[in-house]
Amino acid sequence: MFTGHIQEVGTVAAVDRTWISVRAPKVAAGGPSAICLNGAGLMVDRSEHEAGVLHAELSAETVRRTALDRLLPGMLVNVEAPLALGDPVGGHLVQGAVEAVGKIVRIDDEGGARRLWIKPPERSLSVVAPKGQIAVDGVALTVAEVSRDRFSVVLIPMTLRDTALSELTVGDRVNLEPDMVARLVRRWPSAPGQAVGRAVAALPWAGRLAGARGVQKALTQLASGGAVVIWDPDREGEGDVVFAGARLRPAAFTFLLTQSCGHTTVPCAPEVLQRLEIDRIPGPGDRHGTRPHVPVDLAAGTGTGVSAAERAATVRRLADPDARPEDFLRPGHVFPLSARPGGLAERAGHTEATVAMCVAAGLPPVGVCCEVMNPDGTMAKAADLEVTALRWGLPLLDMADLRRYL
Repeated sequence: MFTGHIQEVGTVAAVDRTWISVRAPKVAAGGPSAICLNGAGLMVDRSEHEAGVLHAELSAETVRRTALDRLLPGMLVNVEAPLALGDPVGGHLVQGAVEAVGKIVRIDDEGGARRLWIKPPERSLSVVAPKGQIAVDGVALTVAEVSRDRFSVVLIPMTLRDTALSELTVGDRVNLEPDMVARLVRRWPSAPGQAVGRAVAALPWAGRLAGARGVQKALTQLASGGAVVIWDPDREGEGDVVFAGARLRPAAFTFLLTQSCGHTTVPCAPEVLQRLEIDRIPGPGDRHGTRPHVPVDLAAGTGTGVSAAERAATVRRLADPDARPEDFLRPGHVFPLSARPGGLAERAGHTEATVAMCVAAGLPPVGVCCEVMNPDGTMAKAADLEVTALRWGLPLLDMADLRRYL
């Protein structure tokens, strides 16, 4: 059993039709009996063990059903040892049993992030759903979009740095394996009255996450257009739902208005608001040191600026590096906030957390956050947020983890 969290990027030392040797000193030091190599589970021959090198047999079936046949000496590969008793699972489970081989058909660089468009076999599309989980060459990722015969995943800077996915080019073939939960749901299509795709999309990485892996999962969720819940126990005693501004769509804004129910604001890096000449609102501000700026609407809009579609379009333009001051009407219905220049180190608030997460996800420093309010009008606390995050299928992080790992 594996998690899709790559322990080491190894180098192919030698390969032929029946054997492969991989230099991976960190994983080899643990003496594993098996490894997940670019998403394919292989048995390690301990009798052939050398310092820092893993030797594994390649069966004809493995070569035929995976993309391991494209590996050559010197190529980088993703390596993970199997879970041991007591290891943290972290919400993603794969078996190293490659479900299908997909083809990279397009790569888009999006600031510091990179979007891969992958075309899988038609039979595999049934378990690929937006915000669902899939392992690509052994790396656990969130599906960003599904479009007809292909889907996309977004690689955040951390993933590009710590895995071999940064080496992929258009035309490369990759191993694909859905999360084990997705496989179970596919076999149980009548579960809870939902279509398979919708059920899968609601399951991954939901509820409280912690540590560096939890932060990485949340960043991946944000980069793919999903939301994250951030609990701030110290400053406000409230939780906010956070989206990346560059990825915001009308449905996301509708969700904030009808489900989160707090005051939706748009945290921005201070240099963004300076460049766009959006001034601060005069006055001392609130008791938590929030820095509100003049609300704006998109000048190109044709309505009042209030609809979810219009507000989402305004937010996306704020996040656009090519935006200009004349693109916005003042005042309007979208409420920018200025993050502190020192980020979370200067002020550990939701404003700074939103901007820091967008930057860490390789996106422009503009996001959206909205407090979570209970149905009775009170603000959701820790226990409420845990239940709500599970119900919404969203990851929940503490502010302390963001300060520690961003």
